[in-house]
Amino acid sequence: MEKELVFDGKVAKAHRVRVRLPDGAVVERDWIHYRGAAVVVPVLDDGAIVLIRNYRFAVDETLYELPAGMMDRPDEDPAQCALRELAEETGYAAGRIEELGRFFTGPGTCDEIMHAFVATDLTPGEQDLETYERIEVEVVAGSEVRAMVLDGRIHDAKTIAALGLYWLRDISRR
Repeated sequence: MEKELVFDGKVAKAHRVRVRLPDGAVVERDWIHYRGAAVVVPVLDDGAIVLIRNYRFAVDETLYELPAGMMDRPDEDPAQCALRELAEETGYAAGRIEELGRFFTGPGTCDEIMHAFVATDLTPGEQDLETYERIEVEVVAGSEVRAMVLDGRIHDAKTIAALGLYWLRDISRR
């Protein structure tokens, strides 16, 4: 694959690439590289889920999401990233964290891998937001979170994917 760096940003690098497809055709594509990220489903003892309301400038909307963020370094442990983001964005510390799975966020143009976790044994604390973050914490009953996904109030892909992995894990344990 031939690649040309066309953008070198703070969190991503963009390349113009020439890719040979399995049938031999060569096509030009855009490829965005990220270090990776983690998303966490924080579950309280009563089954309620800690969501955040996060302003996203790219879509000019405040979204319901799960806490998530990019890994600080390529070698950062994804579980540590999840714990850090949980604490920063919600103020909660987790006594236990368990991996749910991982997935590509947008494999048509991007190589980002999102690592999903569930956090339990939560202890409340104070948020430690980045200067650009405007995040509100909202604790929502598990049944209401399901309704929010179904009716479209939650329409953030990483949140839906991580919740799906969490709910599938619970089904498979029955």
